[in-house]
Amino acid sequence: MTLDAKIPSGPLQDKWDKHRFDMKLINPANKRKYKVLVVGTGLAGASAAASMAELGYQVEAFTYHDSPRRAHSIAAQGGINAAKNYQNDGDSVWRLFYDTVKGGDFRAREGNVHRLAQVSKNIIDQCVAQGVPFAREYGGLLANRSFGGAQVSRTFYARGQTGQQLLLGAYSALSKEIGGGRVKMHNRKEMMDVVLIDGVARGIITRDLITGKIESHVGDAVVLATGGYGNVFFLSTNAQACNVTATYRAFKKGALFANPCYTQIHPTCIPVSGDHQSKLTLMSESLRNDGRIWVPKRKEDVTKRPETIAEEDRDYYLERKYPSFGNLSPRDISSRAAKEACDDGRGISATGYGVYLDFADAIKRLGEDAIRERYGNLFEMYERITGDNPYKTPMMIFPASHYTMGGLWVDYNLMSTIPGLHVIGEANFSDHGANRLGASALMQGLADGYFILPYTIGNYLATANIPKVDTSHQEFKKAEVEANEKINRIMSIKGKRTPVSFHKELGKLVWDKSGMARNEAGLKEALQRIPQIREEFWSNVTIPGSGAELNVALERALRTADFLEFAELLVHDALERDESSGAHYREEHVQPDGEAKRDDENFAHVAAWEYTGENSKPIRHKEELVFENVKLAVRSYK
Repeated sequence: MTLDAKIPSGPLQDKWDKHRFDMKLINPANKRKYKVLVVGTGLAGASAAASMAELGYQVEAFTYHDSPRRAHSIAAQGGINAAKNYQNDGDSVWRLFYDTVKGGDFRAREGNVHRLAQVSKNIIDQCVAQGVPFAREYGGLLANRSFGGAQVSRTFYARGQTGQQLLLGAYSALSKEIGGGRVKMHNRKEMMDVVLIDGVARGIITRDLITGKIESHVGDAVVLATGGYGNVFFLSTNAQACNVTATYRAFKKGALFANPCYTQIHPTCIPVSGDHQSKLTLMSESLRNDGRIWVPKRKEDVTKRPETIAEEDRDYYLERKYPSFGNLSPRDISSRAAKEACDDGRGISATGYGVYLDFADAIKRLGEDAIRERYGNLFEMYERITGDNPYKTPMMIFPASHYTMGGLWVDYNLMSTIPGLHVIGEANFSDHGANRLGASALMQGLADGYFILPYTIGNYLATANIPKVDTSHQEFKKAEVEANEKINRIMSIKGKRTPVSFHKELGKLVWDKSGMARNEAGLKEALQRIPQIREEFWSNVTIPGSGAELNVALERALRTADFLEFAELLVHDALERDESSGAHYREEHVQPDGEAKRDDENFAHVAAWEYTGENSKPIRHKEELVFENVKLAVRSYK
């Protein structure tokens, strides 16, 4: 299979403008004839649904929540990047482009990343017009702060709740369209499958989470905005309901899955405290603007109270190892450095897996009120969870699963290998390479939804020959039968273990063997164990109740079943990518100083996997990455 990314020709800075002109348009009156189905209502989904409805398309939007504004985008804390250069500190579209390519360890397409940087400026104007309450300087101008992997301040923020405020902005735009009858909103509906007719995506199958009813929905195009798969590790900063089901079901229907081994570990999360936990809590990367990360220099000091450890006995390891970026080094590097310190026996917390994030110097320099104004809600959250007051004693943090750079393969138009199936936001793979920079997830979600997809989906609808069909078509009926059969099969097992117990077992295995560090032996062990766990799941899972009612255990079981298959794909990808790049850290491929060692000769490509059937190894395809504007180099933050 040849993967055509459809990158426009011409100079990098002109590609998107040229492409917008070259794309076919649809007469405003004719837009009303087309229906688009949008699955997911986070930043990407809500902005896309609202924008396309405003343009005149018929839109149906789907969420498994009771309201679109409960989407997990609401949990994002720190900020959103944009190349505005309001601080006059040397930022530009080109610098944001370069920082993103370099931050992704040179494993992303130049064309997609430059477009992202280019439209970033429009996002801030859009959100301000919607009333998003970004932080402002004393004089009223929008404020910025720094995030990892950058030496400029380009991150716009709303205290520690930027995702919530941005989502409320997108939700208000969506609500306007719902109220005007241009968007039909389907709450508490979970996508079970994509329906293809003659190889083209024409609709979806959903399950009503209240009644259990299986339903068909038809459209002229389908958009997946369903987020990432970080919960494959069970413990992550994602909400428990976040899952891989929508993208994995599309994968099984023919959409290629790209770079699944690229999973981001966030360096600042509250450490694991025991087996009772069902999720982990993020502490925003923005805290690293003023907080200093350290561990004791001596192993015998790890049990001491941090305030009793003298300054000369502290190892500020990020400042020591990466003096140019210090505590704002990129996430993958910062996470590995924390693991290295803990593996050396210098980790703190009851488990030995934790490091300090200390604000004493910042409070002394700026005053407690200034720190409270910047991070007050985050400090309050930390104290509620841990019982410690971070104004008086350092926070304890440790890396955790947070984001996934892999996702369904899409071309420049955000369309998958299934014609008519578009994928946006974290659900696709397109912009971040092997490691995402902080504050770029919100940027990508809103760029895709507000400023890219509304153009490219119009071009698809204008040029594709889309015959009229309805839900009486045999492909819809077949998909409904298959969805019901899967539910009946899983309900009939009547075993002795809960879905959560299987998910937890799988997550620990994948974290241990394919988490922050990976090696051939561990990955091969995981490939042996995952099918065994999956086999037991299908013979020993228990689900109370029935499929014709609200049944949270059934929801968990169906999502866990998909994770049990997807995890094998992730590990295959990690094993086949025999290099270290970004967050994919193979212990066999390490620089003398411990940094990731890329193999550009053999792995400067996107790995896109094709489904070949149950219990069959998928086929690995390659999209070669071409670098015409950025010189491949060893990524250094020293």
